[in-house]
Amino acid sequence: MAISTGNPPSARLLDITRLISRVGRGPPTGVDRVELAYLSRLSSDSVPLFLLARSSLGFVLMGGAAARPLLDRITGITPWGAADLLSRLARFSEPDRAAAEADLRRLSLDRCRPAGLRGMLRKHLPRGTAYLNVGHSNLEAGTLAAIRDLPDMRIAVLVHDTIPLDHPEFSARGVPQRFAAKLAAIGKHADLVICNSHATAADVQRHLAPRGRVPPLIRAHLGIDPPCPDFDALAQRPAPGRPWFVTVGTIEPRKNHALLLKVWQDLSDEMAAPPLLFIVGRRGWRNEDVFRMLDTAPFMERSVFEMNNLSDGGLAALVSGARALLFPSLAEGYGLPPLEAAALGVPVLATDLAVYREVLGDFAVYLDGRDPYSWRKKIIELTRDTGTTGSAESARLAVPAWADHFDIVLGHT
Repeated sequence: MAISTGNPPSARLLDITRLISRVGRGPPTGVDRVELAYLSRLSSDSVPLFLLARSSLGFVLMGGAAARPLLDRITGITPWGAADLLSRLARFSEPDRAAAEADLRRLSLDRCRPAGLRGMLRKHLPRGTAYLNVGHSNLEAGTLAAIRDLPDMRIAVLVHDTIPLDHPEFSARGVPQRFAAKLAAIGKHADLVICNSHATAADVQRHLAPRGRVPPLIRAHLGIDPPCPDFDALAQRPAPGRPWFVTVGTIEPRKNHALLLKVWQDLSDEMAAPPLLFIVGRRGWRNEDVFRMLDTAPFMERSVFEMNNLSDGGLAALVSGARALLFPSLAEGYGLPPLEAAALGVPVLATDLAVYREVLGDFAVYLDGRDPYSWRKKIIELTRDTGTTGSAESARLAVPAWADHFDIVLGHT
């Protein structure tokens, strides 16, 4: 059934599998933040809400009353409860994940093994429910087919990017094949595809068209929560008088940390007191040369620092005092950190990608992601600048708001 404006659903079913799978693994990443924003917004909507999560034992269905307790636990306001017997038997490596799955069961309306999903949903959901998947989880053909089987079910999927297909060299082993299967399932079963940018919409159209069916596409820029710097959350503060720069993101090949480390190696050879570089993000995959440099390069000790467990407030505090946010990524579906820096009035140096041009406009300085010389030149210029950090241009940048995103999306779902 096609999703259209002016026809609100009888209920919404939000998939929160991604959020639950990330419990115990540090601060939320970009996709996590999006799913969290949906959980927060839909929990206060007038349309009845149901939540679906895939646990280690199968699917868990919850009513809207579970949304606030889950939000408080995921954001750290309330601690997770005690692990139950089933969680202990699963032997999770992260204690919080064990506790999270136990809380899911305590908050559940019903549970089932994967083969029982269709029956469980038919038992509890009203006719004309809309299923929203914004975290790239549970996009298997069998799962979507079971959800599709409900009377007048509507399926909407947010696609963040098609990077695994466009740049398989940046992906972990097996990811491109799994993503191709997910995209095929979306093409077959989705009534609506939500895209975070015109650039992503063009990529989705390009990949789905040869498969024979392209669901209706809408574009809705992701929102930015106003950053609130919390300087007390900065356990490691920059040395007084030393200018610094920040880069944010998982340390994986497409984020191009190698370019920045090359720049900082050169700066350390040339300058007695080079600027500081703070690398904020967890270590990812297929980046052994970068990991080796982070662990062993002599210049690391005096000018480059890894930080992998910063709170949102701590990150905002670090970025707010930086000469610039550096984002040399070679491929992006959207990129929340540059927009968050822009919201703080902090200059952004970014690779010249279509999506950045779309959302940042003239605010950012665009550089070649394969040319460390151009980055070094601009970083030196900003290091020697004795003016204030930040940019007056921030007042002219229309930073996307979540309210605008949901006005578009909920008008179609």
